[in-house]
Amino acid sequence: MNIHEKYIKRCIELAQNGLGTTYPNPMVGSVIVYKNKIIGEGWHKKAGEPHAEVNAINSVKDQSLLKHAIIYVSLEPCSHFGKTPPCSDLIIAKGIKKVIIGTMDPFAKVAGRGIKKLMDAGCEVNVGILEEECLELNKRFFTFQKKQRPYIILKWAQTQDGFIAPEKKDKKRPVWITNKYSGQLVHKWRSEETAILVGTNTVIEDNPSLNVRKWTGSNPVRIIIDQNLKISKDHSVLDEKQKTVVLCKKKTTGSEDGNIIFEEIEFSENISQEICDVLHKYDLQSVIIEGGSNTLQQFIKAGLWDEARVLTGSSYFQSGVKAPEISGIPVAEKNISGDLLKIYKND
Repeated sequence: MNIHEKYIKRCIELAQNGLGTTYPNPMVGSVIVYKNKIIGEGWHKKAGEPHAEVNAINSVKDQSLLKHAIIYVSLEPCSHFGKTPPCSDLIIAKGIKKVIIGTMDPFAKVAGRGIKKLMDAGCEVNVGILEEECLELNKRFFTFQKKQRPYIILKWAQTQDGFIAPEKKDKKRPVWITNKYSGQLVHKWRSEETAILVGTNTVIEDNPSLNVRKWTGSNPVRIIIDQNLKISKDHSVLDEKQKTVVLCKKKTTGSEDGNIIFEEIEFSENISQEICDVLHKYDLQSVIIEGGSNTLQQFIKAGLWDEARVLTGSSYFQSGVKAPEISGIPVAEKNISGDLLKIYKND
């Protein structure tokens, strides 16, 4: 690892502090180095608040050193006025002459303009340091910008013999296959994504809340597939406590406070793409799909998924609802107090 990679790696580490809080902005980290020593660092914490470069520059105690320092940033500095002024302008104004960037920003209002502005001002700019790692950091943002759809995570829990639910249940609530630690992890995952999606049968059979009550963070927007509006108001997903989009064949009036929105789709053979189009319409950069089996399999069949997280518990059902069938590239495997987590990427 060379010296530039070392500091971009630190930028990535800092940026990760913003997971789940920067939406709709990307996660960005920045480091300022003078004579091979870090004199300032920062990350973007929340949309509307200062960007990483601003926080890093402001953290430098002796501002006179900036003219002789190098600024590292995991993503191209912005060049436009949004909720905050352009970071490229601040870098130029502070007299920083060398800028090392992890990767370019695909967002149309930036997309190379920040780099050009810096170079036109006489800055030495180096782009593409640990680029793959920087792309992975903002996989949600890049997927949304480049593919015009959310980053799609499939998630389910299955028994040792490959079932995600028993044939019959005594009550309309989830049957826990995995342990409490896996349950808490799932709530952490929810806090990191902008939307969560389930089908009609999952809501009717399990009556899930689809929130982050076992973790600290923001609740995702609930996306509910309900073609013929079978789900009644006494189900938790229609409690109006968090924004909910109901996908149906024929629209009906939403709730007075606008927290429940009814959105019409065709329910064609291309339903997975229709759902992606709706999520893109609402600027939802990522979605975690939690079931049921048919809903998950629809996205797998269409090839519309980026990542799958499969938890296998220690129990057996012998019969029931079969888990989805998936083929992908295994990228990680972890034991969670007896449960097995496997993560796959779509190849």
